[in-house]
Amino acid sequence: MKKKAAKQSNFSKLTKLKSTFKGDYLRSDTWRIFRIMSEFVEGFESLSEVKKGVSFFGSHRTDKTRPDYKLAYKTSYLLSQKGYSIITGAGSGIMEAANKGAYDAGGNSIGLNILLPEQQIPNPYINYLLEFHYFFVRKVMFTKYSSAVVVFPGGFGTLDELFESLALIQTQRIEPIPVVLVNKEYWQNLIGWLEDKLISRGVLIKEDLNLFKVADTPGQIYKAITDFYKKRRKK
Repeated sequence: MKKKAAKQSNFSKLTKLKSTFKGDYLRSDTWRIFRIMSEFVEGFESLSEVKKGVSFFGSHRTDKTRPDYKLAYKTSYLLSQKGYSIITGAGSGIMEAANKGAYDAGGNSIGLNILLPEQQIPNPYINYLLEFHYFFVRKVMFTKYSSAVVVFPGGFGTLDELFESLALIQTQRIEPIPVVLVNKEYWQNLIGWLEDKLISRGVLIKEDLNLFKVADTPGQIYKAITDFYKKRRKK
């Protein structure tokens, strides 16, 4: 099947980020600061024009035949048609599905790849690719340029991204954004644990569970995002 041509970029300077720092001096914490700083500068400059970004988090192990993969594709396609830019970790699984949905819809498909010892090869459905050596710099980019977060089933990495987003909203380090958990059956035990253990012990309050919504369809996900901003505008 022939791929559709990507829509012309709305960005003035989104370029592929590659570190030019090499050598033993990087083993020094002092010199490493410059590499970290360069990744922040490149990320901020490259993504500064992203509007209405939606970050998709989920397992890279999700097979193309799985319902979650198909749902991520359909959701991304819908959101792209509505003018949202799709941001992922650039890998396979849910990330690939989301990038493919945006790509096929002619939208902005952004990938924030992480450079690992076992190299993660970016999926082929990305219009705008950035690469990072440091996880924490990459996570700042997700947080700073996301107007919403959509979280599909995943493992430690997905949970890390989910709970960091919730913690930053809870502590008012970032402006509130909609966080949507996809697949009620998958998340219900975790939500039950939050209610039964954390709230009962007083380490969370009941209102903290209002920081996220749960959805099962592209329409529900889109509605959760738009309803959030409708309520914000009324305040």
